[in-house]
Amino acid sequence: MGEVLRRPTLIAIEVGWRWLVGIPFLFAFIHQANKILVAYPLSASGFNTLDAMNPWLAAVQFAGIWNYYKTPVAALFHWLLPVFAAAWIIASALGRNLILRLLAPNSDPSARVAFRPFSMIALQAAWTALLVLTLWVWYRAIQWTADTHINTTGEPDLIGYAVWAIFLTLGFFTAWALLSWIFSIAPLLMLLERCSALSALGRSLSLGRVFSGKLAEINLVLGIAKLALMVASMVISAAPLPFSDQLGSDALHFIGAASVVFYLVANDYFQVVRLRAFVEFWRLLREQPAKV
Repeated sequence: MGEVLRRPTLIAIEVGWRWLVGIPFLFAFIHQANKILVAYPLSASGFNTLDAMNPWLAAVQFAGIWNYYKTPVAALFHWLLPVFAAAWIIASALGRNLILRLLAPNSDPSARVAFRPFSMIALQAAWTALLVLTLWVWYRAIQWTADTHINTTGEPDLIGYAVWAIFLTLGFFTAWALLSWIFSIAPLLMLLERCSALSALGRSLSLGRVFSGKLAEINLVLGIAKLALMVASMVISAAPLPFSDQLGSDALHFIGAASVVFYLVANDYFQVVRLRAFVEFWRLLREQPAKV
């Protein structure tokens, strides 16, 4: 962590390629959302009649609002999300390749990293496909929980639904943290060991129990750090609310935006820290193969 802080260029590159894709996507989404709101006015959806004092009634009203907007939103996401995913895969492949070139041990000529954009794109596409699959299975699991605990024929089991929703969400989060390192370490192996993308995926599965355990541990710890950053950002944005009359709405909007920027930059920093840890463990694996 200290080494990455001493090299702000690495953080700037990570922030740069993410925001280069994220900001245009955000503006495109806002533009398209405004077009939907013109065609489907918010007042006609029932949003203005939400009962904030009755959570159960509000949930039913939200379901009606979702049904009102489901068709245009699905049509928007049908083309916008694939475009965003393709841009994200390309930008992340180029950005990560550049960061790994800077992180590689320059003192070792055999470990110098080449620029292999197409292979990096293939590996980033595989990582994205795994993420989409994980989110889809999680969504279907939550859908099963809702179907079995909340229905129109009897009293809804809200406690059972909440328990299962929390359990499944944390379970999928943990599973993702423990398994996604396989696709995260593959680009590093491909670049440092000069192998193909498919061979790198194979090698990521045969690194040894100790080394694999360390990589999974790093992923899990940084996943927990991401949750902590999210909580910290919410606390920062909510802390001034008791003083809203004195601060004014503009100050509250500024603090809310600052908390979001804090989360995004801190999250990008920890992404670089993970890559730096992966490089260090790879170096130890290469120098002491007998111990791992």
